[in-house]
Amino acid sequence: MFKKIFLVLSFFLLFPSPVLAQKTESATDEIIVKFQDEVNEKQIDEVSKKLGLGIERKLSLPQTFTIKIPDQDIDKHLKNFEKNPFVEYAEPDYLAQAYGSFVPNDSYFSKQWSLGKILAPEAWDINKGSQSAKIAILDSGIDEDHEDLKNKVDLRVNLTSSQTNDDLYGHGTHVAGIAAAETNNLLGIAGLGFNARLLSFKVLDDKGFGYYSWIAEGLYKAADSGAKVINLSLGGQNRSKTLERAVDYAWGKGVVLACAAGNSANKSPTYPAYYKNCLAVAATDENDQKADFSSFGSWVDLAAPGVNIFSTFPNHTYKINKQLNYDLGSGTSMATPLVSGLAGLLFGADPTLSSSQVRNLIEENTDKIAGTGNYWLKGRINAYKAIAAIPGIALPSSEPKTAGAEVINNPVKTDFVPSVASQVSSLSENQKPWWCLLLPGICR
Repeated sequence: MFKKIFLVLSFFLLFPSPVLAQKTESATDEIIVKFQDEVNEKQIDEVSKKLGLGIERKLSLPQTFTIKIPDQDIDKHLKNFEKNPFVEYAEPDYLAQAYGSFVPNDSYFSKQWSLGKILAPEAWDINKGSQSAKIAILDSGIDEDHEDLKNKVDLRVNLTSSQTNDDLYGHGTHVAGIAAAETNNLLGIAGLGFNARLLSFKVLDDKGFGYYSWIAEGLYKAADSGAKVINLSLGGQNRSKTLERAVDYAWGKGVVLACAAGNSANKSPTYPAYYKNCLAVAATDENDQKADFSSFGSWVDLAAPGVNIFSTFPNHTYKINKQLNYDLGSGTSMATPLVSGLAGLLFGADPTLSSSQVRNLIEENTDKIAGTGNYWLKGRINAYKAIAAIPGIALPSSEPKTAGAEVINNPVKTDFVPSVASQVSSLSENQKPWWCLLLPGICR
């Protein structure tokens, strides 16, 4: 999927695109080198000069640098570094891409059908989270003045070669809205994280690509900036020690990492989703079936809705070129911020929860839809069940147990649209619709 070695993050790919070419790519003029912990700066400089190379950047990972390769003969220089006793490892600076599959915008369908599917309104009835829960979006940036996002972003950091923090590609803005757009504000969409705040770390450039070194740097900086959740709707096909150690660092700082499984429609692992400290997320459709484009397999942890997801897009011209402000998108990139939003909601509901507890609450309170145990391990997320399982949390009098088919449009002024379950339960037996015979759990 990648013929360059920078992470390409647009999980929007249902239509043909050159970005989707199945190739392994890395930077042709840089590699990543990790020196042994005991090696000092003078020795590092001597090694580089001896090999006729120059250090380009020092990464946040200890003793780790990107090295400029003047002749583009990466294999030769990798072997030279690997033979040096001062070097722990050397690897290409791989390229990742955004995972997405855009659906034609003939209609808005049911707008945010996904929130009804995972019982988000019922979860919000229990708790709407807190501004103390910060979700870092590592992507192509977030539109700087979008009406539904500008008041939610606390920090913007650009780690790419782009000249701006703004989102000129479009992917990051769409992802951010799903996770935590401003909610119950009489316009736009609702974000699952509700009161959670956003941190924007631009690790993909204005064409949707980003080097592993950019992403690793984003992981370190997001973890050090107080993020409780990191969303990675991006990936590459190449394993990387640099990227894995950055994931482990964030997890060690108490961060939950939600990572898109990819849109390969097969079992091939993608990175960073494959790493144990990431929640690998597949995509499902309105009928709780695996999306035809979604990656799957025993390495995938769970699933979330990822087809025809209505969310924010930049309010200015951008590369993906969907409608301005709001439109539909599909991909594991869209499923992943639902998991991030849920993690943010849980952290906000109980700030004393650890990352392991939040991950366990999400994984162990899924709905075991068709494909569970085959396409993914745990099931499709259920926001109500996850938040209701927090020890000691106050529950409303009515407790839905399984996800229904509720359609949620824009939030209303004072409260949320009641669920199908709550509407039907108030009817007498002879007033209930015929489909109650098929769904007794909803029509109780």
